Amino acid sequence: MECVLKLKQPIHFYCEVAKPMTVPLLAKRLFAACVLTVSMASMAEVAPVRTEPGVIPKAILWVGHSFFYYNNSMHNHFTQIAREGLSGQSVRSTSVTIGGAGLDWHDMESLLRPEGIGRYSFVGDNEIVFNKSGKQFDSVIMMDCSQCPIHPQLQPIFHEYAKKHAQTIGRNGMRPILFMTWAYKDKPIMTAPLADEYTKVGNEIDALVIPAGLAFARSIVKRPDLELYQSDKRHPSLAGTYLAALTTFAALYGKSPEGIQYDAGLPKETARFLQQIAWESTQAYFKH
Repeated sequence: MECVLKLKQPIHFYCEVAKPMTVPLLAKRLFAACVLTVSMASMAEVAPVRTEPGVIPKAILWVGHSFFYYNNSMHNHFTQIAREGLSGQSVRSTSVTIGGAGLDWHDMESLLRPEGIGRYSFVGDNEIVFNKSGKQFDSVIMMDCSQCPIHPQLQPIFHEYAKKHAQTIGRNGMRPILFMTWAYKDKPIMTAPLADEYTKVGNEIDALVIPAGLAFARSIVKRPDLELYQSDKRHPSLAGTYLAALTTFAALYGKSPEGIQYDAGLPKETARFLQQIAWESTQAYFKH
């Protein structure tokens, strides 16, 4: 059997197996190994300027769409991971999502008003705790719609509103953070353009970028049998949400999530694999 790699454009590539395989899983892994020779090097051509986590976030607002809220919301899994990974240190997370939303759908000024979102929290047996008056968050993680950053008509809006929201966030004494989304399952070619656009904008607004999209791609190369998507080939499966939450932890705190016991109900071996992928992806991106 011969594996032939054909480069059609710098990042648009495919792989052909000269002879048919009789074992489907083996065929998938051989295909992935063939793609690996260029995929990891070419997925993100733009290098991030901000590569250090900076001030440790203690109160985070997540602003986005359904990619965040699937599977009981990514911020809930992140909070569990952070609590354990930071040795019990409290991290408060609140998610504001609109299905299908682009950044331009969100009114950041309203979301960050001092006595608005995050003013109180539910703890324990539905007990309400009123948080300290004033600024409720120190960091804001934001994502654009799943294809907005690379859509010919919507890309300028992504750049415009990422900058506009970053200015609003900064005026409120908070730090903007960008969440790099993943490619659709049936359109893996989206990975590199998404990575580059998020990185370009991150560099322009001096924001850390969470490389979740690159973590998805790395996982698929190494374990194509592990399903990261729902049946719609867009939204994350539980494994996908867990991987993205792990990558967020690794990016924000500069710490490996490997060894964390919280597994979101996934098999232990799967959780360990995703923890490794999250750390590898974050390290590779920031050391581009």
